Amino acid sequence: MATIGSRGPYQPLIRPPDTEAGSERLGSVISRIDLRGSALDRDLLPRAELDVEAALEKVRPLCDDVRHRGTAAVVEATERFDGVELERLRVPAAALSEALTTLDPAVRAALEESIRRARIVHRDQRRTDTTTHVVPGGTVTERWVPVERVGLYVPGGRAVYPSSVVMNVVPAQEAGVGSLAVSSPPQAEFGNLPHPTILAACALLGVDEVYAAGGAQAVAMFAYGTEECAPVQLVTGPGNIYVAAAKRLLKGVIGIDSEAGPTEIAILADDTADAAHVASDLISQAEHDVVAAAVLVTPSEALAEAVEAELKTQVSATKHRERIAEALAGRQSGIVLVDGLEHGLAVVNAYAAEHLEIQTEDAAHWASRVINAGAVFVGPYAPVSLGDYAAGSNHVLPTGGCACHSSGLSVQSFLRGIHVVDYTKEALADVTHHVVTLAEAEDLPAHGAALKARFDWKVPESGK
Repeated sequence: MATIGSRGPYQPLIRPPDTEAGSERLGSVISRIDLRGSALDRDLLPRAELDVEAALEKVRPLCDDVRHRGTAAVVEATERFDGVELERLRVPAAALSEALTTLDPAVRAALEESIRRARIVHRDQRRTDTTTHVVPGGTVTERWVPVERVGLYVPGGRAVYPSSVVMNVVPAQEAGVGSLAVSSPPQAEFGNLPHPTILAACALLGVDEVYAAGGAQAVAMFAYGTEECAPVQLVTGPGNIYVAAAKRLLKGVIGIDSEAGPTEIAILADDTADAAHVASDLISQAEHDVVAAAVLVTPSEALAEAVEAELKTQVSATKHRERIAEALAGRQSGIVLVDGLEHGLAVVNAYAAEHLEIQTEDAAHWASRVINAGAVFVGPYAPVSLGDYAAGSNHVLPTGGCACHSSGLSVQSFLRGIHVVDYTKEALADVTHHVVTLAEAEDLPAHGAALKARFDWKVPESGK
């Protein structure tokens, strides 16, 4: 285990920040982890603690209540957790229309451009049916069929996320999903409805089924259905730990995209990177939440020092300085020193970040060798903020190291592959003896008998 203040062979030095969360004291604002000369140990990398298992026990009775009492249970949970009294869950059509009518024209234009670019990218992800001719008279077709009905969760709380409406709805629509429902937490200051910008984004996208519900109760509403909301087959979208816990609990009742955790940015950078750019990109993700992760991986001690200096300056000048300072000072954030870019590449592949920026010389080369990341941003002019809003890519991405086995939201998330097997009598006859042999090898003779029943079958000569 690493120790602070001492370093032996293969023992990294971890220097904690010497500012208190939210303070404006001078000094280090972010931990430094020195992995130079050390064996790679994933446990030493900065990572947020997210105890979904503990949250499971809190959401289980709530989800069971929604299953048995429907709308009443969701309404009661909303009053208990959000302090909002609801008369109904579904947002009236008039509220959607009004939100779009009163939307700031500049925000509307930005949302329309975000939607346009997202459609360009996601439309190219559509799958086509593929028919393979296995043998004469025998084909297997992979047919892609959209999920019939999906529930799309849009978080609310410290910030409003109309961009998450775009990122959830566009791939579902491009996949051909026939029935879409959006749910987002209601807010007292907006008449016990979700934020009007979220409602406006729904209206822009043609989504008219929107619910004022958040947290685990919204996931349970989608999974089990209520008097107002028909059940869905799939729930997608990020949320807090209780949303993640409800998705884990109800997986099987519904399909899910992922158990989204706190947002993450990792940056692989060398001494060609601009320290001001690197610092501003770390801050941009730290702005989300006090548990957001911001990680710089670099072989350049000079860059590390310059980024720390920029962080001190930039954090003090930004709007959400206390939230950002706490995120940067947390154990989930840090500057990781490595022996070189090869070592750094191994570190970022082990970390498997939700968002990974490459700010190095020949950034495209290093980006091409990344195998674990939700999304990769190449060079100084592709910051994560671009992907959050208007690159055309999707920002609903795997977190917590899950990018080593999971993908971000896409058209594929809303499709199911169905194999359609079509064999003629002759093609079946030609392979029957192999099926019978394998069935008997597995002591499942009725499997083979199902083929024999179709023919006057006997053991072929010469094994044919």
